[in-house]
Formats: sequence, structure tokens, C-alpha cells
Amino acid sequence: MMIDLSDKVAIVTGGASGIGRGICLVLAEQGADLAVTDMNLAGAEAVAADVEATGRQSVAIQVDVTDRASVQAMVDRVLERFGKIDILVNDAGIIGVGEWWERERPSDADWSQVFAVNVRGVVIVSEAVSDHMIGRRSGKIVNIASIAARQGSPDLPHYSTSKAAVASWTQSNAAQLARYNINVNAICPGLLWTPMWRAIARKRSRFGATDSDVEGLSGRELFDQVIEETIPMGREQTPDDVGRLAAFLVSEDARNITGQAINVDGGRRMN
Repeated sequence: MMIDLSDKVAIVTGGASGIGRGICLVLAEQGADLAVTDMNLAGAEAVAADVEATGRQSVAIQVDVTDRASVQAMVDRVLERFGKIDILVNDAGIIGVGEWWERERPSDADWSQVFAVNVRGVVIVSEAVSDHMIGRRSGKIVNIASIAARQGSPDLPHYSTSKAAVASWTQSNAAQLARYNINVNAICPGLLWTPMWRAIARKRSRFGATDSDVEGLSGRELFDQVIEETIPMGREQTPDDVGRLAAFLVSEDARNITGQAINVDGGRRMN
């Protein structure tokens, strides 16, 4: 199966690093032009340069997904540059405020800001972009949730809850937009060695080291141990893995798939 995204224009939020960067590169490989958006403009510019190195067009835009004016300015700029938006991938997300791993329990600020970015941010961007898609009666939206949406986390209750909300929003938004020929799906990535997981490892090594099997392990050693113990296929996931599924979901091959949340987790959660 060949995925052809030629002449498609995609927005990826949180595109400056990690999963977002991987998605940008895969979509570009399949022929899409990219708007790489992030709070980190320098990082977005670096990824946009990587996209252009593949022969595709790209623009880097700084955006605060929690601010409607910032989001609308981003959408307007993409439309000015490319004339349309075919694809939206909502990847922007956070796991806490400041050095959150130093706190045994998430603070009120952690809860508020994580929900502002991970949930409201997805809603705000989706609404702004879908207004354009509705007019064209065409579009593909992919929300990046998490395997944490499937199974509550004792380390990250605020993050798990926010990602469960993303999965629920995906179903609601899919029902809202189906009549306009707009597909909305979610991806639930498993365990990836990203900056986010490195911070999780720091917290677990500080607050979760209650037995000799965990105590003293480095972050990467702890990550590898979790992979071995919890993932049947015995290997970590990568941004490219997530990007490959995103490329399929935004292609015409997936035209009858909507309202789904699909795991990319090596079999950790089977449903």
C-alpha cells in the first residue's frame, strides 16, 4: 500500500521535537507540505528545514495552543502561505509545570496547565482548523493521546486523565464532523525514549525506588526494564512508528475510519 499525500497541507502542533518531529518527517516523506508549529520557534524552524530537505515546502510558526488569538493567527498564516489545510495533527502536550518530577504529587498548577494544553489546546486548535475544513467538506484530524489514556498512572494521574479526555474528545468531535466528510481519530503511543519519558524516569528513580530491583537504576536502565516487563513485543516505540500510523489515518485509505483511538504500544494494551 502506497500512501500518497501529494498536494496535501498539514499542520502539526508540537512539531519541534519528539513524536511531533517524527510525524512531520513521515508526512513530508509521503508528499505533504508542512506547517511545523510549536511554542519553541527555534525547534520548529529546525524541523521545517528538515522537511524542506526532503523537497517539500514548510513553514515554522510559533503558537500557544491555549490562546485562541494565537491559534487563529497560526491558521491565518498557514492559509496565507498554502491556501488550504487538509490535515491537522494535534501533538502539542505537556506533562507538568517546571521541575514537576521533584514533586511526589502533582500540584494544582500541574493539573491546570496540563489540562489547558493537553485538552483545551486540542479543542481550540481543532475548532479553528475545522471551521476551514467544514467549508471545504474535507479534512483529516489526528489527536495524539497516550497509552496512559488506557491505564491510569500512579506517577502521572493528571497526565493520564488529560489523555483520556483527548480520547473522549476524539469520539465527540468525530461525531460532530462526520457529516462534513472530516475524519477524526486518535493515536495512543506507548513507551518512547523522548525528553518526556526521561523526566518520568527521573521521578520514578526519586519516588518509586522502593525495592532493590529499581533502586540505583539510571533513567535509561529503568526505561529498558519497563519495556522488558510490560511490552509483549519487547521493544520500545519510536516517533517514526507514530508517524507511520498518522500518515495512514490522514490518507484516503482510511476514509471510513473515524472516532477511533489506536494503540501503538507493542501489545502493552490489547483492546
